[in-house]
Amino acid sequence: MAGIRFSRRLVPARFVRRLNRFAALVEMGGRQERVHVRNSGRLHELLRLGRPVLLDPAVTQGRRTRFTLALVHLPSGYVSADAHLPNPLVAEGLRARAIPGLTGYRILRREPALGGGRADFLLERGGRQCLLEVKSVSLVEKGVALFPDAPTIRGRTHLKHLIAARRQGLAAAVLFVIQRSDAWAFAPNQAADPEFSAALRLAVRAGVRVQALTCHVDPMGIRLAACIPLLLDHPDIPAGFRCRLSESG
Repeated sequence: MAGIRFSRRLVPARFVRRLNRFAALVEMGGRQERVHVRNSGRLHELLRLGRPVLLDPAVTQGRRTRFTLALVHLPSGYVSADAHLPNPLVAEGLRARAIPGLTGYRILRREPALGGGRADFLLERGGRQCLLEVKSVSLVEKGVALFPDAPTIRGRTHLKHLIAARRQGLAAAVLFVIQRSDAWAFAPNQAADPEFSAALRLAVRAGVRVQALTCHVDPMGIRLAACIPLLLDHPDIPAGFRCRLSESG
């Protein structure tokens, strides 16, 4: 299966508190340490006092923090707190032909223009191009992965631009990469951002391909695990309905 291995041994610690969007305080070796957080989401369900976490040692000289918060250990397993990981993970999945519906596509360009901003990938297969947007998901409630965990104007704008591209004849897709393995379905988070939920339903009707992929996460690395159902207007899809990722897609 397509995946990414951590290049350094992760260091155990305990979460103390969030300092701001990109910094947190942890306890390790009997002292407190400020660490970098690569995730602007709220992460309230993950970052709780005393929760075990794993830190990635920094290699960049002159950094203000010695570690980056990498994984959070829940009773159900590890969760990646790094919102930067899904893009390289999806790139690896595309190279391995391991993402259903996108098998055979190659990466033509990273961060192509999309409206007034940029998408994550421009793909190509048999002369047909596809704009691809990747979203990092870490929130799971009662087995359902939810995005976003806070209002996202940027996320809504991306969907609107993908819908416009689709109406102009270009293929378009959104992948929600759930950086944990304990979700059986995905749904837009109506409570956090009803406008995003409406935009996602509109994108589906416009022909934008929407998929959700869970991941297997452990201290060695992260890899794509399974595609799971979308709960948009029909929340009663039975648990256990899922399709495994494979080389064949």
